[in-house]
Amino acid sequence: MKMKIPEQIRARLITTGPIILGLTMLMVIPAWPQADDTPSQQPAPASVGVDNSQAPDNSNNNGNGGGDDRMQTPPPVSGQAYPIAFTSEERSNYLRAGVVFTGAYSDNALAALESHPVSDISYSVAPIVALDESTARQHLTLTYAPGFTFYQRTSSLNGADQTASIDFDYRLSPHVTFSARDDFQKSSSLFNQPNLTSTGGVSGGAVGANSSVIAPLADLLVNSGSVGLTYQFSLNDMIGASGSFSYLHYPNPAQVPGLSDSNSQAGLAFYSHRISRMHYLGLTYQYQRLLSYPTAGQNETQTHAALVFYTVYPTSRFSISFFGGSQHLDTVQPFPLLPLRQWTPEGGASLSWQGRLNSFAVDYLHVVSGGGGLVGAAQVDGATASLRQQITKTLSGSAAGGYTRNNVLGAPVAGVTNGHSISATASLQQPLGQHVTLQLGYTRLHQSYSNVAVFAANPDTNREFVSLSYQFVRPLGR
Repeated sequence: MKMKIPEQIRARLITTGPIILGLTMLMVIPAWPQADDTPSQQPAPASVGVDNSQAPDNSNNNGNGGGDDRMQTPPPVSGQAYPIAFTSEERSNYLRAGVVFTGAYSDNALAALESHPVSDISYSVAPIVALDESTARQHLTLTYAPGFTFYQRTSSLNGADQTASIDFDYRLSPHVTFSARDDFQKSSSLFNQPNLTSTGGVSGGAVGANSSVIAPLADLLVNSGSVGLTYQFSLNDMIGASGSFSYLHYPNPAQVPGLSDSNSQAGLAFYSHRISRMHYLGLTYQYQRLLSYPTAGQNETQTHAALVFYTVYPTSRFSISFFGGSQHLDTVQPFPLLPLRQWTPEGGASLSWQGRLNSFAVDYLHVVSGGGGLVGAAQVDGATASLRQQITKTLSGSAAGGYTRNNVLGAPVAGVTNGHSISATASLQQPLGQHVTLQLGYTRLHQSYSNVAVFAANPDTNREFVSLSYQFVRPLGR
């Protein structure tokens, strides 16, 4: 008998994103008419930008910009993905609104239901509104993008989409910073996002949701978030703590045979010491509780890890990080399978570069994480990368992708779903005027997992897309 995800978890999936979005809007609306108490930054055209290469830059990759004595929060413990925007695109205090029209062709629309690939064409429309507000003590970013997707041949996949995100940083005192983030998506496909080049961010940290297993066309609910607090208690010393969660739910299991719902919670505490202006060294304790709901019973893994990390900042926009240590895991599987307890190594490395007209980030991880839809938590070995480049004065290009090997934890049993995923997306963006942008792109997926029916017969997906977006940006505070 299949165990369903508890109703309270389903309700939380559906409500968490909109509730947090609404609460944050209530905080913002009273302050909206007020003038910003820091100098506003005029939005610069993404294709041209303003050359700030000679300007002083006290910002950093994790949003903790400030004076010369303020420490950065290194990527292994920041909980954030690396930025992909050019420095010439960076702006603050604006309201952005628009709409994105997308047409796409997929050669594998019904992977789980047919013995051979079935192609289909989809059309989607996604209005989008985004608010970015900065003051001397806080930075708030809100994004909301509802949408509708229609399929030419497979009308049963038609659906309404919801995407919302919140990113909030507040400086409680000169050396204490609070941060909170939440991302929510309800969709008929992971591809239905306003940023079609996104294949999952590149992060330098060990804690994060496993998004490497992708059901190309399936209804899903995804919600993830985190809260954190950092305290710089001396000139060169900082401590911090954070908690995070993630939920993955497939409303229609018939679309994803072999995959199942999952959720996770994690906590992290760290100490960071600034050896010099460029070099940071620190210690981290990490806890995870990883749950999955296969067809029979529940699979639970708890982990405890002690890690050492090191980050060097050759410049404020360039960082290299390493972390490593030992991890103890305890896995409880459905009866009659025996529990598993063991020690495993954990480690990773990452690099990020953000230039005026280009950006690049890459990471490698060997960690225990949630299975992302597989029957249990997994030992993950993977590398991801993203690249953006201004090719000409108006034409820009981007590419993102990665390779991930997932080895499900637990005693060897028939039907274990070990395997790997390879994904890549490349696109070109060309402005057609002040408010209109054309984007062309291609996505390639290859997923090989034993006994996962949704991938077994048709492991490859090729998708070509074209989008036309219209947007306007209005500065706030003036």
